[in-house]
Amino acid sequence: MQYAKLGRTGLDVSRLCLGCMSYGEPDRGNHAWTLSEEVSRPFIRKALDLGINFFDTANVYSDGSSEEIVGRALKEFATRDEVVIATKVHGRMRPGANGGGLSRKAILSEIDASLRRLGTDYVDLYQIHRWDYETPIEETLEALNDVVRAGKARYIGASSMFAWQFGKALALSERHGWARFVSMQNYVNLLYREEEREMLQLCKAEGIGVIPWSPLARGRLTREWDATSARSETDEFGKSLYAATADADRKVVEAVAKVAADRGLPRAQIALAWVLQKSEITAPIVGATKSQHLDDAVAALDVKLTTDEITALEAPYVPHGVVGFS
Repeated sequence: MQYAKLGRTGLDVSRLCLGCMSYGEPDRGNHAWTLSEEVSRPFIRKALDLGINFFDTANVYSDGSSEEIVGRALKEFATRDEVVIATKVHGRMRPGANGGGLSRKAILSEIDASLRRLGTDYVDLYQIHRWDYETPIEETLEALNDVVRAGKARYIGASSMFAWQFGKALALSERHGWARFVSMQNYVNLLYREEEREMLQLCKAEGIGVIPWSPLARGRLTREWDATSARSETDEFGKSLYAATADADRKVVEAVAKVAADRGLPRAQIALAWVLQKSEITAPIVGATKSQHLDDAVAALDVKLTTDEITALEAPYVPHGVVGFS
């Protein structure tokens, strides 16, 4: 396993982060395709055995059951200091007023709820899942600062938003002396490269770690374009990411297939290697619902694409509308 510093921090994270959205009770929340605790645990154990020390979940995943499953597994399979646990806040956790968002009330309530579910006194990385247009960003940042000062989170991070929003948040933290975002969890893969325009450049300039979600485009880069999975058939958010660009995206998938065939490697390794070779990327967040998914992810660390291969993979891409922020 390879390791890297998360942004300008001294925190060492594996160059692969295990995304735990797939681990949650299917009858809780909106993801009927998730794996139950019994089925999920071997994947968490295997990730640890492969040297992965970085685990990402969120309070809203499967109505909190993802945090519960991850917390119990990590407590059994590893010592707390060995692992880096990341979770997120923003999504609605209960009906009625103050049941979601990034108000001071919501953040201070939800960090405690996440810690209870995870069975730990602190998280290593506490991230805002999305931008809250209903709450002043100053209120959010001050509350996050208080979470850090209280020892409930070691670092704070952000997820999908516009570059101007992220830049504003960084500037406000500097001005007030508040804890500063150290990472950006955004949407980056061969089917969606819009983050290359501004966000990745901002992160590079500001020393921000980049931990992109869905680096394999929810599996679309790993199989024939018309092939489906249980998740792709029921994941409404996933469908919204690709509906408008199917014709162009199909050509990218075909380019991945050709490079993979020429190399004699699985498509997943080629697509993930492209993400890993981007200088701004710290650790892609990979999902695993089959043992091979982890094997391919680790193998991709050693795949070095040539300039010609990268050109071939990138050539079919056309500009996309902004997606992934909702």
